[in-house]
Amino acid sequence: MSRNGYTKTASKASSCKCCSFTGHRPAKLPWGYDETTASCMEFKLRLRETLEYLIGRGYADFMSGGALGFDMMASEIVLSLREKYPWVRLTMVLPFDGQADKWPEEQQRRWLSIIETSDKVVHISHSYDKGVYFRRNHYLVENADLLLAAYDGQPGGTAGTVAYAKRHGVKVARLSPVKKSA
Repeated sequence: MSRNGYTKTASKASSCKCCSFTGHRPAKLPWGYDETTASCMEFKLRLRETLEYLIGRGYADFMSGGALGFDMMASEIVLSLREKYPWVRLTMVLPFDGQADKWPEEQQRRWLSIIETSDKVVHISHSYDKGVYFRRNHYLVENADLLLAAYDGQPGGTAGTVAYAKRHGVKVARLSPVKKSA
């Protein structure tokens, strides 16, 4: 158990279809930290519709790396969908203990609420090191049938995770943070 008391059992994803999340942090999202904007609300609606589509196709296990931005949004939507689909499960794959310790207090509370209501928490490491985020991302890919990626296609950690998934034969679905024009 971690010093924050949120550790749950760590085990490999179940035999159900599993979807992992990867995506931008707030700095790369068009709305930044302001999730009340029309563009963010529209994105969250598309994300919810995508997740319900996946649930309808047999996806019951979802995994999130617990980062600010897309990971937190996707996690919260999965948790809210459990009311309608009680068999849906959320596993949080944390890179290290204290992942949120240096975040703004409001974001820490939000993160902790997700951790406490998730079905399982996996810790990649108990302390930070320079490779821990890569190992977390590899775990997310290696234990998924599908990687849902919310990004704009630009280089960075999300693009690297997508490339890793493609190299390992894991299907990738991209959800653009910006709605495409008709």
